Amino acid sequence: MDAYSAFRSRDFRLFLTGSLLSNFGLQMLSVAVSWDLYLQTKSAIVLGNVGFVQVAPFLMFALLAGNLADRYDRRRIMIATQLMVVCASALLLRSSPTVALIYTTLFLTAAARSFQGPARMAVLPHVVRPDALRNAITWHSSAQEIANVGGPALAGILLASAGSRTVYMAQILCAALTLACFLFLHVRFDAVDPRVPAPPRAPRDLLEGVRFVWHHSLILPAISLDLFAVLFGGATALLPIFAVDILHTGAHGLGWLRAAPSLGAVSMAVLLSHAPKMKHAGRTLLWAVAGFGAAIVMFGLSRSLWLSFAMLLLTGAFDNISVVLRQSLVQTRTPDHLKGRVLAVQNIFISCSNQLGAAESGWTAAWFGPIVSVVGGGLATIAIVAGFATRSAALRKWSQ
Repeated sequence: MDAYSAFRSRDFRLFLTGSLLSNFGLQMLSVAVSWDLYLQTKSAIVLGNVGFVQVAPFLMFALLAGNLADRYDRRRIMIATQLMVVCASALLLRSSPTVALIYTTLFLTAAARSFQGPARMAVLPHVVRPDALRNAITWHSSAQEIANVGGPALAGILLASAGSRTVYMAQILCAALTLACFLFLHVRFDAVDPRVPAPPRAPRDLLEGVRFVWHHSLILPAISLDLFAVLFGGATALLPIFAVDILHTGAHGLGWLRAAPSLGAVSMAVLLSHAPKMKHAGRTLLWAVAGFGAAIVMFGLSRSLWLSFAMLLLTGAFDNISVVLRQSLVQTRTPDHLKGRVLAVQNIFISCSNQLGAAESGWTAAWFGPIVSVVGGGLATIAIVAGFATRSAALRKWSQ
């Protein structure tokens, strides 16, 4: 298979376009609301609580969402939840959205995404040929990172030139186009059809994905490593503080700082799409996460905009290696009838690491200052990698 084999599928192209537009809009939204909140409150805790507001729906609904994705039409779930995203985003189209209204919009959007995530990722193997799945996963990661680059950069430009309301309108447009892509998508149920009703539900069904992950010698340590590393190594929530108070740049600088990790991730994803399988996947994963932690430390110590940009670029490159390896592991080692529930468990881990990591960064920055928060988090990430490398022989020895 060549590096572009997945693109021969019309449905994969629609799936990829919808995913890219969805994430593009969400990244724009994230920059705009963080900017508005910081200008209104000048509070690190308010910024950190953005993560808490967004992680709560994943913790509340993820297991139910995975169960629904394994029982019902996954495409219809994608359509219904994307319509909810469009409606929730419209709440911000008022002249001066309050902190409470911003939090409400973020909560509703995260609730929709918590139900959409397992269904959408479980659909991926059904829109490409089996031998193109790894290629599809890599390009899907690339598309997400392209959105992560373009979204913050465009949001920074629009914030500086037209204000946050324009950013919110652009995000609604992206959400509506994503909905159109999902409406035209055709899913081939060539393995197990999730539209077929399952046997009567037993009380333990919701926990099947949890048990599968808990007893899997590779999936559990791989996603746990990401959970703890990003939980302590996340600096994104504090970028408005670094942009304004430490690096002394404005909205344009904030947009590019937010885009830097994704620019690095895109570059790495393109390299991975043309590369053969990683023979020593476990060792590569451990070194990548350790490199992520080291780059976070250097970012926290930097007083130069360009050095900070370069370090964030490296965090994205290292993180993309982790993303591609974890997604390939979960997609190839999970039975289709369990995929929704297992992906829901993975979403809990990811959302906890990203959003609770944002909350942790905001709280520790309020207590000890942003520099101590970021540098300490990066050092903790390196220590966590050392712990996993010592205690998980299966992860060290994992080969694709």
